[in-house]
Amino acid sequence: MALLLPSLTGGSRKKRSQFISVDLGSRTSKAALLERHGDKFSLKRYALLDAPIFDKKISPELLADHLHALADALGNPTKYISVAVGLGDSVVRSVEIPKLPADQMRSMLKMNHKNYMQQDLPNHVFDCHVLPGNIQAPAATSPDAPRAPGGVAKVRVLAAAAKQQFVNDLIQAASSAGLVADSLVPSVIGPINAFELAQPEIFKNETIALVDIGFKHTSVCVLDRGELATNRVINIGGDQITAGLADVMNINYAEAEGIKVGMAPEVESALQMQVLPLGREIRASMDFFEHQHDRPVSQVFVSGATARSEMIIQMLHTEVLVECKVWNPTAALQLALSGQQAVEIDHVGPQLAVAIGTALATY
Repeated sequence: MALLLPSLTGGSRKKRSQFISVDLGSRTSKAALLERHGDKFSLKRYALLDAPIFDKKISPELLADHLHALADALGNPTKYISVAVGLGDSVVRSVEIPKLPADQMRSMLKMNHKNYMQQDLPNHVFDCHVLPGNIQAPAATSPDAPRAPGGVAKVRVLAAAAKQQFVNDLIQAASSAGLVADSLVPSVIGPINAFELAQPEIFKNETIALVDIGFKHTSVCVLDRGELATNRVINIGGDQITAGLADVMNINYAEAEGIKVGMAPEVESALQMQVLPLGREIRASMDFFEHQHDRPVSQVFVSGATARSEMIIQMLHTEVLVECKVWNPTAALQLALSGQQAVEIDHVGPQLAVAIGTALATY
């Protein structure tokens, strides 16, 4: 599943054997170096670096320095990078649109974004990805296929929009860092791609929710037998949970973060107060799907740094009334890591879901 914004791809891309993907976090940025061998992928190295600033918009100059540092941490194997567009800078929707050439579909999205994307998105770049079932679907050409005015058949696509200013800043920053921004991928797509590779049977045969808990936001994607049925961004992340815990316990932020991840049982009730709103919003997202499709979500798979807390996963399980578990996006990758990275990958893995899935989107 790929949404590669055309302002960067120019409509065609060379598939490379080695590639860097970057997940620009509000607090911590994650980068991964993947290498392809036939139909297999290996993880050669990863990097987790503190973001240069997290309380306001980053400048292109600071972003250039940050991208350069991430590439350095990976050994500078290539100048081409793929970047995840964060939840605050991108929108993804599943929509029906007339079956037209790709450039015309993008133009239609741009001209009618309020209708298709369900919100006003001025100064955005648009792209779309025809869902696999539509590529050769008989319904698309049959007399009974849904048709737009004028008799043009419709297809279901994933439509994406990214802020034009973010795109411009990224291109400028990458160039200043001696890199080439090869593609942009909405970050919500990352965990889906990584999960398909890591858990193909569950991906194809079950109805599940993927929950990626970021610093400021949480994404919830309901996958129905390999298809993205619905997705939502919740304005609650690990930062709000940590800050709330610090306030309730009258401790500093760093202490609260350690307690949150460290599973101290004496703070269970205080932590539960902070996790409860997130659990309710996840449950509401699942309810929306279940009421629309009359099909239950069987499991919830959680990723992100906050997923390292077993206590939080248990609390989410209690609130959403469905089994919640942490998953490892590196499960189907060949691990070619060395030193401390090889030792820490099981612990770090859940934080790399967006970065790994962004790399896979380019293939």
